[in-house]
Amino acid sequence: MTTSQHEISDEIAKIQADSPGGAPLLDFAPYRSTTLRHPTKEPLHVDPEGAELLAPVFGHSDVDAVEADLTLQRGGEPIGERIRVHGRVLDGDGRPVRRQLVEVWQANAAGRYSHQGDQHPAPLDPNFTGVGRCLTDDDGWYSFTSIKPGPYPWRNHHNAWRPAHIHFSLFGTDFTQRLITQMYFPGDQLLALDPIAQSITDPAALARLIASYDHAQSEHEWLLSYRWDIVLTGSHATYLEPSDD
Repeated sequence: MTTSQHEISDEIAKIQADSPGGAPLLDFAPYRSTTLRHPTKEPLHVDPEGAELLAPVFGHSDVDAVEADLTLQRGGEPIGERIRVHGRVLDGDGRPVRRQLVEVWQANAAGRYSHQGDQHPAPLDPNFTGVGRCLTDDDGWYSFTSIKPGPYPWRNHHNAWRPAHIHFSLFGTDFTQRLITQMYFPGDQLLALDPIAQSITDPAALARLIASYDHAQSEHEWLLSYRWDIVLTGSHATYLEPSDD
């Protein structure tokens, strides 16, 4: 791995200049692994009922309210900046999407995931799993209490760092209706250097992945709050990662 951040940034700038405002690019050369990971053939249609026979089963009674507070799951206080991330899940006409299962997963404050695949030399937090879930209410609202994730290195190129982010997964009425995306934080200087974020060549679409600081919902001497609405369809839809089916 010899590519520098300067070279990666030059590649990003050239691609964006050639495709201003275009759709997100699945084969985005600065994001090196897309060469092998992006779809190259037409998707195959599968029987949704057949997929349901093998998929996990969940219901409203399976989601406990405590699962939305990632700071309470291990019986001790995790290290880091306590935050709330909340917002509404809406359709393209601005209507709330009710009883939507929303899942999140993230790195800890040191930028490390509680996963055996993450072995970079940052400390694990024994009091933080980094995973949570909740159901949207009747007005489409979701809310999570967590710790602000740290940036972390990845091996795309020399001195490559991912900006702080939280992964979101949304389920519809069954397991085959799953959408995945990422939420970023305002003012993060690493966003401009990140090939994953910059593969979204439309600045307006990228901006819709960045939360806004919500001081009115921050709590005195307790936590800072961020709001991030998710729009599922329409011209203002939140960018969602392409599915594999």
